[in-house]
Amino acid sequence: QVQVVESGGGLVQAGGSLRLSCSASRLTFDNYAMGWFRQAPGKQREGVSCISWSGGSTYYADSVKGRFTISRDNAKNTVDLQMDSLKPEETAIYYCATARRKTEWWDCPTDPNKYRNWGQGIQVTASS
Repeated sequence: QVQVVESGGGLVQAGGSLRLSCSASRLTFDNYAMGWFRQAPGKQREGVSCISWSGGSTYYADSVKGRFTISRDNAKNTVDLQMDSLKPEETAIYYCATARRKTEWWDCPTDPNKYRNWGQGIQVTASS
């Protein structure tokens, strides 16, 4: 069974930075796009960023463009999300997930329904 585990969350002051890391095991990691999502209390889960299996293509939600950076290391089966200039409204549980199917080297899905294996989530809190 595929295992996905997030780490690196925590509490930071607004304007600060955090780096999330996600490891995935028991799958051919470099066959699958990876995504980061978040869910704030009382809100729906939303896509934050994704990266193609090759690492050659990335996507960012408009709200995080220029502040968040996604990267992956296929040799280590990890994908990271560097989050800078965090805002209080970005306080949420952040989830990492693997794409449901193999995609083209340039593609990463933005629809959460196209992701299959999810981590347990990790809390990120940006205090004002």
